[in-house]
Amino acid sequence: MEGQQNRQFETHAYVLSVVPPKEFFRDSRPRGDTVIQGVGESHFTLLEMIPRKDMKLHPQDRVSIDRDEKSKIDHVRRRIFFEDLVPESVTELPLVIEMIVTKHEHKFVQFFNEAAPITTRMHSLQLLPGIGQTLMWAILEERKRDPFKNFEDIASRTKLQNPKKVVTARIIDELREDVKRWLFVRPPKRDEEEQDRSRPPRR
Repeated sequence: MEGQQNRQFETHAYVLSVVPPKEFFRDSRPRGDTVIQGVGESHFTLLEMIPRKDMKLHPQDRVSIDRDEKSKIDHVRRRIFFEDLVPESVTELPLVIEMIVTKHEHKFVQFFNEAAPITTRMHSLQLLPGIGQTLMWAILEERKRDPFKNFEDIASRTKLQNPKKVVTARIIDELREDVKRWLFVRPPKRDEEEQDRSRPPRR
């Protein structure tokens, strides 16, 4: 899953916040571009984007960032990291992540149905918050009987009460880089990303 994510780009993103041009001390004129902070829909890549002129965007808006498609976004300026997010983006992030998880529920249910052991002592299901060994075995036994159909099915057949919240929490942990393994988020490669920041913007 990690390798596949690294080979793919985002085609759509959700807006976290709209950051207006800065005003500098002794000069009230705004300078620079309006910047959109957002999160990719497929791999949860945090992005800094420049909107097209006169486009109005709001938090939770879904935008195309595909090069070949007419979009409200002029270009993606760079990949950013959790510490680059402004407070408004941090506040909006859990809501937007949950929106994406809800929209692509089948993808995350498939994870519960197909998750495999990492080592002889650790299963990838145990990387999700609140899933210890007992609950892991219960999930494995239930999916053997019949694959899970949706989040509600997981909750009704196991003691995992809110799978959507659990997945959302894991994604946020990965965005914070509070993990050693990545399940859902495109893993960061900071050296490469720092080099990318010095290159011309992608249009």
